[in-house]
Amino acid sequence: MEKTKKIRWAVFLIPWLLSIAAIVLNFVSGEAFNDMVMTVTNFILEKFSWLFTVVSFLCVVLVILAYFTPFGNVRIGGSKARPMLKQSNYVWIVLCTIMAAGILLWACAEPMNHYYAPPAHIEPESPEAITFLMENIFLEWTFTPMCIYGMPAILFAFLFYNAKKNYSIGSMLYPAIKYERAQKLSPVVDMLCLFGLVCGMAASMGSAVFLVADGLDSVSNGKIVSNSTLWVIIGVVIVATFVTSAVTGVTKGIKVLSTFNSRIYMILGLFVFIFGPTVYILSLTSETFGAYISDFVKISLHMSAADGDGWAYWWPVFYWCNWLAWMAVTSTFLGRISKGYSVKEIIRVCVVIPSLFSVAWLGLFSSSSMYYELNGVGINDAMLEIGTAAATYETLKQMPIPVVTICLFLLIVLVSFVTASDSNTNAMSGLCMGGLTEDDQEAPMWLKVVWGATVGVMCLIFMLAFKSTDSLKYLSNLGGFPIVFLVIIISISFVKVMMNPKKYDTFKEDYDENGKPIPSVRLEADEK
Repeated sequence: MEKTKKIRWAVFLIPWLLSIAAIVLNFVSGEAFNDMVMTVTNFILEKFSWLFTVVSFLCVVLVILAYFTPFGNVRIGGSKARPMLKQSNYVWIVLCTIMAAGILLWACAEPMNHYYAPPAHIEPESPEAITFLMENIFLEWTFTPMCIYGMPAILFAFLFYNAKKNYSIGSMLYPAIKYERAQKLSPVVDMLCLFGLVCGMAASMGSAVFLVADGLDSVSNGKIVSNSTLWVIIGVVIVATFVTSAVTGVTKGIKVLSTFNSRIYMILGLFVFIFGPTVYILSLTSETFGAYISDFVKISLHMSAADGDGWAYWWPVFYWCNWLAWMAVTSTFLGRISKGYSVKEIIRVCVVIPSLFSVAWLGLFSSSSMYYELNGVGINDAMLEIGTAAATYETLKQMPIPVVTICLFLLIVLVSFVTASDSNTNAMSGLCMGGLTEDDQEAPMWLKVVWGATVGVMCLIFMLAFKSTDSLKYLSNLGGFPIVFLVIIISISFVKVMMNPKKYDTFKEDYDENGKPIPSVRLEADEK
């Protein structure tokens, strides 16, 4: 029976109305609302940090197992499936979708925080603090978050394309629980994930707006002032751009944007490598990446229990909570564009390549900011005086032609956030639809416009009220709390599929008599 596309009104309206309610509560009593969100977040981080940490580590273990088991040879969509995208486009769309503006903001700023205020067992402003800060920033921005996205993305892709299940986050609960029961829970799961992502996107957009506004202020020597008016102008431009890109469909706007962004990333990265503290970059990155690999299990499970200072709650655990809040919707998008690739290829594209790129980017920018701080430039002072974004701009000012490099950096920020928002807007709109099929996955244009406008309005309202998006970050992290339990069920589903993929795959001819997938050759992308 052919499926008919239709709006899942409850899935759309409830998270959308919750988003509107958050905006209204901010108007009625912003401080009280902010205090309430902070109180609940503090409680969650204090009582459940161990759960976020263990589940995040579990995602890494499962991805490694999937790569080295026969499941790695399973091709999404069957052995004769053609990829939706060329591998180069696939790589850059994934990279831009996952990274967004976060790593651009924190690559130079986070080292300052950890150098001057590390955990209690590390002496501030010491060589040990430098090693620790680099290990920790690698932990928070490379393999672990990519696995948090990659594991459910693989499961969603397999269940949607191979098992022919519905386009829904709730479908990932199968086969841990019966499919009929999973479908009953699906609307609730989708609604919860949508609300968490709206808050997360709004917070991320705030970071992008602040980065661009502060960058324009810096590059113009104060002639363009970072104020409320500029924030609104930048916000409107960003929303208009990513909504326009989203309505063109995944294989058009987002592909063009991500390909363009890849060129700018390469140019700026190469510039910093050549004109920055090259020897220090190579030495510190190699040394601390080795320490990160050596200490991976230890730092992955660090929860500040022995120190008793709660440091881990506000850094790695806070990040795990945030990644989990984004995970569900982002993984459906990543799974959606993975058709035609094997599980091993998906792991390489969704986990390994983005992680290594992040290692290189952090090595360039985190090492540079640390080098200049140690040589008396005052990166930390600039950050404390002006704001988090100042750390990046002060770092770039120590190299030639800062006006040009800062402008390139601003372009990366804009395109990265637009690409990530484009992908998530597509995914969010798709989850609000019933009856999406392998051949027809596009949601109506108005849904994408509504979600894009909602994210933009929420971001700007909170920015204008609090001069920051901290409340949205905490609200987004609240969304990560129920998602951690969802990931536990998804992990069970993943293990069952990984152990016996033939049982759930409709392409039985792709397996031998022992139930092991037969390796197949990837066909060229079908980009009609």
